[in-house]
Amino acid sequence: MDSFRDSFREDKNSILVVDDSQPNLELMEAVFLKEGFKVFTALGAEAATEIFRQCRIDLAVLDVMMPGTDGFELCRQFKDISRKRFFPIILLTALTDRNSRIKGIESGADDFISKPFDTAELMVKIRSLLRLKELQEELDHSESIILTLAVAMEARDPYTKGHSTRVSHLSMNFSSFLGMAHKEQEEMRKAGILHDIGKICLSKILLHKRGLLTQEEIEAIKKHTVLGEEMCRPLNSMRRALPAIRHHHERWDGKGFPDRLAGDNIPFVARVLAIVDSFDAMVSTRPYRNSISIASALDVMKSEKHRGQWDPELLGYFLEMMSFTADRLYVKDGQA
Repeated sequence: MDSFRDSFREDKNSILVVDDSQPNLELMEAVFLKEGFKVFTALGAEAATEIFRQCRIDLAVLDVMMPGTDGFELCRQFKDISRKRFFPIILLTALTDRNSRIKGIESGADDFISKPFDTAELMVKIRSLLRLKELQEELDHSESIILTLAVAMEARDPYTKGHSTRVSHLSMNFSSFLGMAHKEQEEMRKAGILHDIGKICLSKILLHKRGLLTQEEIEAIKKHTVLGEEMCRPLNSMRRALPAIRHHHERWDGKGFPDRLAGDNIPFVARVLAIVDSFDAMVSTRPYRNSISIASALDVMKSEKHRGQWDPELLGYFLEMMSFTADRLYVKDGQA
């Protein structure tokens, strides 16, 4: 296995070719080597899986008709192992019927090539998928950087340390309580982490100022919503979180910022985040005020349910959730 690992010290894209025919493997290996790829070959699913787990493979070309574990099943297994990481797979098949194509799509295949294959067509498909994989990895890396930046930013501030992480976790729990789909819950997690990322553009002196702020200072702080949206906009993977980042300080009565949206015109994700963000802010110490207890915060929100700050229906659901599970869902500084 060491030879497998050592081979990836070269700066080449790697292709795993799986077929139950040695002549077919040798033919494709020769084609791919000529095109400048690093090539691994396997005569069946077991050998292919071992290589896949031990090495960094960039793309796989799988023959469909193999004894035992066929190409459809092996494709499913590779996709499961890859999980969220985009791993392109091309199925090589002599089957051209509609049902086989559908089965291939259901297995997670990214493209198909028919036997006997046209080398030029195969190479175009491979290079296209490798470029897509590269772009996806760039996005994932950028997303990781900005998420890490958001956490690192508030870790330096004793007044907001852990705020975004708590808002993120509680937003996920609240969205689950509301019956939102798993993918939407994940978007709420990202929005919670990133909702204050725009504050990284603001003066630390301003953010830590004790006492009353001037109107000019208030307007400067309000800009963090728009700044945060602008920071995250280039990332395609963040696009669903943008409305929550920009609009989590809008009010149900239209007196919020930055766009003075009101009622149902406020994006749903922003209305959810606004409730959770407000709750955590109330139970957290700030330079200009002390924190209050969880019970007191919930009492305040209940008493102000119809005074225009939050979506009253959503707030009702939040209060219902917290009345039963606050001690389990919300933990701050090691204490409920």
